[in-house]
Amino acid sequence: MQQKKVFQLLVDNTSGVLSRIAGLFSRRGYNIHSITAGVTADPRFTRITIVTDGDDEILEQIEKQLRKLVDVRDIRELEPENSVYRELCMIKIEADANQRQGIISIADIFRAKIIDVSADSLMVEMTGNQSKIEAFISLLNDYRILEIARTGIAGLQRGTEGVVWFD
Repeated sequence: MQQKKVFQLLVDNTSGVLSRIAGLFSRRGYNIHSITAGVTADPRFTRITIVTDGDDEILEQIEKQLRKLVDVRDIRELEPENSVYRELCMIKIEADANQRQGIISIADIFRAKIIDVSADSLMVEMTGNQSKIEAFISLLNDYRILEIARTGIAGLQRGTEGVVWFD
């Protein structure tokens, strides 16, 4: 049965590491739904969050193959019940003066911010979990969405258990 999983990797902050990880997925025909990467509190390491899918066997293979990469220091599944996920989304919506207030009202309900206004469009920024962003986009479908940019999931495990330290 197909299922989605969120993997969090701590990797050496070296050139080409993201390319090597993406290449592993590409070579084996695995799909990446989203991938985010950024330096950690320790600049020697980068945290990469990957959302992928597959059956149990494929997901197990993905984890095993990632563990074999030299740059990967730690890998864990971020289980939804023990983790917090967030995504940033920016949406540009066609809007004349008459449509603006409706869009602003929807944005206020979702605690989204208007970050740019022009004569014929609004740009909205929103941060939240994927279901909140999907619901927001769904309500905006009454308007003409011109562009959407999404970061993909960033996530951390709750609490202090599982925090990894390197000397």
